[in-house]
Amino acid sequence: MKYIATVNGQEIEVDILDEHRVAVNGEEYEVDMVAMSNQPLYSLLANERSFEGYVYEVNGQWQVLLGGTLYEVVVEDEQIKRLRKAGGGRREAKGPFLLKAPMPGLVVKVPVQEGQEVQKGDVLVVLESMKMQNELKSPKAGKVEKVKVEAGQAVEQGEVMVVVAAP
Repeated sequence: MKYIATVNGQEIEVDILDEHRVAVNGEEYEVDMVAMSNQPLYSLLANERSFEGYVYEVNGQWQVLLGGTLYEVVVEDEQIKRLRKAGGGRREAKGPFLLKAPMPGLVVKVPVQEGQEVQKGDVLVVLESMKMQNELKSPKAGKVEKVKVEAGQAVEQGEVMVVVAAP
Protein backbone atom coordinates (compact mmCIF):
# COMPACT_ATOMS: atom_id res chain seq x y z
CA MET A 1 0.00 0.00 0.00
CA LYS A 2 1.50 3.36 -1.03
CA TYR A 3 0.99 6.62 0.79
CA ILE A 4 2.21 10.17 0.40
CA ALA A 5 3.21 11.76 3.72
CA THR A 6 3.58 15.52 3.61
CA VAL A 7 5.92 16.46 6.47
CA ASN A 8 6.11 20.21 7.15
CA GLY A 9 5.36 20.80 3.44
CA GLN A 10 7.77 18.18 2.01
CA GLU A 11 6.28 15.12 0.26
CA ILE A 12 7.62 11.67 1.15
CA GLU A 13 6.53 8.44 -0.54
CA VAL A 14 5.88 5.60 1.91
CA ASP A 15 5.22 2.08 0.65
CA ILE A 16 4.17 -0.48 3.26
CA LEU A 17 5.70 -3.72 1.98
CA ASP A 18 4.63 -5.99 4.85
CA GLU A 19 4.23 -5.97 8.63
CA HIS A 20 7.95 -5.33 9.27
CA ARG A 21 9.21 -3.66 6.07
CA VAL A 22 8.54 -0.23 4.54
CA ALA A 23 10.13 1.72 1.71
CA VAL A 24 10.58 5.47 2.19
CA ASN A 25 11.30 7.29 -1.08
CA GLY A 26 12.44 3.93 -2.47
CA GLU A 27 14.80 3.06 0.41
CA GLU A 28 13.76 -0.09 2.29
CA TYR A 29 13.69 -0.27 6.11
CA GLU A 30 13.13 -3.11 8.58
CA VAL A 31 10.74 -1.65 11.17
CA ASP A 32 9.04 -2.53 14.42
CA MET A 33 6.73 -0.02 16.11
CA VAL A 34 5.11 -0.46 19.52
CA ALA A 35 2.72 1.81 21.45
CA MET A 36 3.95 2.57 24.97
CA SER A 37 1.65 3.04 28.02
CA ASN A 38 -1.70 4.83 27.72
CA GLN A 39 -0.18 7.87 26.01
CA PRO A 40 0.44 8.49 22.31
CA LEU A 41 4.07 7.46 22.87
CA TYR A 42 5.60 5.04 20.36
CA SER A 43 8.86 3.15 20.19
CA LEU A 44 10.15 2.60 16.65
CA LEU A 45 13.03 0.40 15.55
CA ALA A 46 14.14 1.18 11.99
CA ASN A 47 17.14 -0.74 10.62
CA GLU A 48 18.27 -1.42 14.20
CA ARG A 49 18.10 2.27 15.23
CA SER A 50 15.74 3.16 18.07
CA PHE A 51 13.43 6.20 18.12
CA GLU A 52 10.78 7.38 20.58
CA GLY A 53 8.10 9.83 19.63
CA TYR A 54 4.68 11.16 20.46
CA VAL A 55 2.11 10.85 17.68
CA TYR A 56 -1.33 12.43 17.92
CA GLU A 57 -4.01 13.84 15.61
CA VAL A 58 -5.02 17.51 15.48
CA ASN A 59 -7.62 18.80 13.02
CA GLY A 60 -7.17 15.88 10.59
CA GLN A 61 -3.39 16.15 10.58
CA TRP A 62 -0.83 14.22 12.57
CA GLN A 63 1.53 15.91 15.00
CA VAL A 64 4.76 13.99 15.59
CA LEU A 65 7.11 15.05 18.37
CA LEU A 66 10.47 13.40 17.72
CA GLY A 67 13.77 14.42 19.28
CA GLY A 68 12.28 17.66 20.59
CA THR A 69 11.06 18.75 17.15
CA LEU A 70 7.36 18.93 16.29
CA TYR A 71 6.47 17.76 12.77
CA GLU A 72 3.11 18.37 11.11
CA VAL A 73 2.22 15.38 8.91
CA VAL A 74 -0.61 14.79 6.43
CA VAL A 75 -0.91 11.19 5.18
CA GLU A 76 -2.85 10.43 2.00
CA ASP A 77 -3.39 7.30 -0.05
CA GLU A 78 -1.29 7.72 -3.22
CA GLN A 79 -4.20 6.96 -5.61
CA ILE A 80 -6.60 9.34 -3.87
CA LYS A 81 -3.97 12.10 -3.89
CA ARG A 82 -3.31 11.54 -7.60
CA LEU A 83 -7.07 11.70 -8.37
CA ARG A 84 -7.49 14.86 -6.28
CA LYS A 85 -4.55 16.53 -8.08
CA ALA A 86 -5.96 15.55 -11.47
CA GLY A 87 -9.25 17.16 -10.49
CA GLY A 88 -7.48 20.36 -9.50
CA GLY A 89 -8.31 20.01 -5.81
CA ARG A 90 -5.88 21.21 -3.21
CA ARG A 91 -5.76 20.47 0.48
CA GLU A 92 -4.79 23.51 2.48
CA ALA A 93 -4.57 23.68 6.24
CA LYS A 94 -7.24 26.25 7.06
CA GLY A 95 -7.95 28.13 10.21
CA PRO A 96 -5.69 28.70 13.19
CA PHE A 97 -3.05 26.22 14.36
CA LEU A 98 -3.76 24.93 17.87
CA LEU A 99 -0.60 23.89 19.68
CA LYS A 100 -1.78 21.13 21.98
CA ALA A 101 0.32 19.45 24.64
CA PRO A 102 1.52 16.19 23.07
CA MET A 103 1.87 14.67 26.54
CA PRO A 104 1.32 15.72 30.16
CA GLY A 105 4.11 17.94 31.38
CA LEU A 106 5.32 21.17 32.90
CA VAL A 107 5.57 24.38 30.89
CA VAL A 108 9.16 25.60 31.29
CA LYS A 109 9.04 28.65 29.05
CA VAL A 110 6.64 30.51 26.74
CA PRO A 111 8.87 32.72 24.55
CA VAL A 112 5.92 34.26 22.64
CA GLN A 113 3.13 36.61 23.57
CA GLU A 114 -0.28 37.44 22.16
CA GLY A 115 -0.14 39.61 19.04
CA GLN A 116 3.44 38.56 18.22
CA GLU A 117 4.25 37.60 14.62
CA VAL A 118 5.95 34.18 14.37
CA GLN A 119 7.69 32.37 11.55
CA LYS A 120 7.55 28.69 10.73
CA GLY A 121 9.94 26.96 13.14
CA ASP A 122 9.78 29.58 15.91
CA VAL A 123 9.56 28.07 19.40
CA LEU A 124 6.11 28.59 20.94
CA VAL A 125 6.46 26.60 24.17
CA VAL A 126 9.19 24.66 25.97
CA LEU A 127 7.54 21.68 27.66
CA GLU A 128 9.23 19.32 30.11
CA SER A 129 7.99 15.76 30.26
CA MET A 130 9.70 12.56 31.37
CA LYS A 131 12.80 14.63 32.35
CA MET A 132 13.20 15.93 28.77
CA GLN A 133 12.67 19.48 27.58
CA ASN A 134 10.91 19.71 24.23
CA GLU A 135 10.81 22.86 22.11
CA LEU A 136 7.40 22.92 20.47
CA LYS A 137 7.65 24.98 17.28
CA SER A 138 5.17 26.66 14.99
CA PRO A 139 4.53 24.66 11.80
CA LYS A 140 3.59 27.86 9.94
CA ALA A 141 4.02 31.61 9.92
CA GLY A 142 1.29 33.62 11.59
CA LYS A 143 0.30 35.76 14.51
CA VAL A 144 -0.04 34.47 18.08
CA GLU A 145 -3.74 34.86 18.73
CA LYS A 146 -3.88 33.39 22.23
CA VAL A 147 -1.42 32.14 24.86
CA LYS A 148 -3.25 29.89 27.32
CA VAL A 149 -0.33 28.74 29.49
CA GLU A 150 2.53 30.23 31.48
CA ALA A 151 5.88 29.01 32.80
CA GLY A 152 5.50 26.70 35.78
CA GLN A 153 2.04 25.52 34.78
CA ALA A 154 1.25 21.79 34.54
CA VAL A 155 -0.64 20.75 31.39
CA GLU A 156 -2.53 17.64 30.42
CA GLN A 157 -2.16 15.84 27.11
CA GLY A 158 -4.26 17.52 24.41
CA GLU A 159 -4.59 20.81 26.30
CA VAL A 160 -4.41 23.82 23.97
CA MET A 161 -1.40 25.95 24.92
CA VAL A 162 -1.03 28.48 22.06
CA VAL A 163 -3.21 29.48 19.10
CA VAL A 164 -1.48 30.79 15.95
CA ALA A 165 -3.68 32.44 13.30
CA ALA A 166 -2.75 32.81 9.63
CA PRO A 167 -0.98 36.09 8.89
